[in-house]
Amino acid sequence: MFSKAIVRKPAHNFADGLTTVDMGTPDFTKTLEQHRAYCEALKHCGLSLIELDADPDHPDSTFVEDVAILVEHGAIATLPGAESRAGEVANIKSTLMQFYSELAAINAPGTLDGGDICEAGKHFIIGISLRTNEAGARQLADWLAPFGFTSDFVDIRSVPGILHLKSGISYIGDNRMVVIDALADHPAFKNFELIRVRADEDYAANCVRVNDHVLMASGFPALQNTLEKLGYSVIPLDMSEYQKMDGGLSCLSLRF
Repeated sequence: MFSKAIVRKPAHNFADGLTTVDMGTPDFTKTLEQHRAYCEALKHCGLSLIELDADPDHPDSTFVEDVAILVEHGAIATLPGAESRAGEVANIKSTLMQFYSELAAINAPGTLDGGDICEAGKHFIIGISLRTNEAGARQLADWLAPFGFTSDFVDIRSVPGILHLKSGISYIGDNRMVVIDALADHPAFKNFELIRVRADEDYAANCVRVNDHVLMASGFPALQNTLEKLGYSVIPLDMSEYQKMDGGLSCLSLRF
């Protein structure tokens, strides 16, 4: 059960951030509205929020999930694979130190983005991507092991259409993994009950289980219907402006 989440308001230059898709320029007014709705949804799920100021020096900084991995026993700061995002880590360390007495770190030559890290109970699935390399993945796995966590690596560099591992999968508890078809046959997922996402709804694979609810992007009725039939209380949220910047629901908060 989560009780808190760290979020950061989008900066006025959000549209200057990194993206691999060509879906147009985000509307900043809508970007703010969607972020407020996301924050309200987290509160509805029982979380208290630590709301950080916008950081215009780092246009991608609203995607706070990428800069740290939080578990019950500790926290580790990442080293983002995009050089322009390195300063985001330093800017969040003081906030993390309010809740964790020690803060480990991924070190060069390792790189690691939080969007490549999927926690499934006591097991972590770590994506090897254009942002997370094998050295960074191994450092995280070695840090997690003394806490009793096991790890698998999944190389997504040849999987089209996804930037991070969690662009294509989400663990929603109950041994269930939401997964796009391109990843469904990977052996790392063989012990999970798979909820396969239709090809035209791939973006919806990035959903988030938050206590008794599942947050998912709105506009994807097939997956929403599947989740509701399985008994999940679904909160659909408009994510159109974040989709334009390679962002998803999980990216916008650090939950703990």
